[in-house]
Amino acid sequence: MSSDESTADIDGTDSVENRSEIVFAYDAEDTNPNGNPLSANDKPRIDETTGKAVVTDVRLKRYLRDQLDDDDFDIYIKNPTKAEEDTVLDRDDLFTQVTGYEEDDLDDVSGSEAANAFLQNSTDVRYFGATASFSSGFQSSLGEGFPGQFIGPVQFSHARSLNTVVQKSESKQLSTVVSSGGDAEQGTFATDNRLQYAFIPFHGIVNEVGANDTKLSQTDVERLDTLCWRALKNQTLTRSKMGHQPRLYLRVEYETDAFHIGTLDDGLELVQDRPDAELRNIADVVVGIDEVLTDLEANSDHVASISVIADRHLTVEADGERGGPEYLVEALESAVGPEKVTEVDPYA
Repeated sequence: MSSDESTADIDGTDSVENRSEIVFAYDAEDTNPNGNPLSANDKPRIDETTGKAVVTDVRLKRYLRDQLDDDDFDIYIKNPTKAEEDTVLDRDDLFTQVTGYEEDDLDDVSGSEAANAFLQNSTDVRYFGATASFSSGFQSSLGEGFPGQFIGPVQFSHARSLNTVVQKSESKQLSTVVSSGGDAEQGTFATDNRLQYAFIPFHGIVNEVGANDTKLSQTDVERLDTLCWRALKNQTLTRSKMGHQPRLYLRVEYETDAFHIGTLDDGLELVQDRPDAELRNIADVVVGIDEVLTDLEANSDHVASISVIADRHLTVEADGERGGPEYLVEALESAVGPEKVTEVDPYA
């Protein structure tokens, strides 16, 4: 983080004035979008009533935190699987690492000063908040002005796939055999559970009121426009997560009147003729956006801007016509005005 950006965050010159609503959709092909560690063999989370895949906000935030970390932003809630051997830190050490304050230094700063330093150097906490759980001695050194909890202004709902999912029938039995000393060997077995295909839309809100509490800046908000996309591309390159691709990103920023539509993701639907059980990849999918456009057009006076990214393979349908990303952008421009719609390059 540059010093200029740090100063802007603290002095409020880059403060968040407007509320934003996010729709972020990706698909998962021949993979496990979000395993349940409490189930046998980390089975994919599936709604028992609807048969739709479920992905938690925690799973998405982990991707975003890991991407921030890879982008060389300091984060507080580290991924333990990425830590080097013997370098897993406790919360006290993490605070020291991101702020530069040792416990003895805290006697010379106020709790509010320590909180400012913590937020300024913990990018993920500015977005998603955190519970500040330190050891009793360390907590005492922080003083009364240091909050016990930071409420994140950026929140995502749990996502449910638009399609009823089908589990792969050819799930594999995995085995690992390691030597336990001498000629003895030990082995473990597990089932590799995957779904054939899932199209997964997330809904998110950026709360301009909460942004003030965590020092979230407008620059931070605009960073989400590329962060979400790159995180899904870059943080799903492991064996268990290969098969994820971002397909659609919309961030609707509203005028300064504490307004948001709140149901934009509900306006997405799958409208292809092919039944859910036969979906295998994005070429089989057509996303209907009529209700999204209706909501945006009806509330166009509240819309300040729309940032959009669409994958080149995405097909959308509006008013009975189908097209790709260019057609999507034209439809959005027709709903709210061309001056309000910006195509974002996720790799700029």
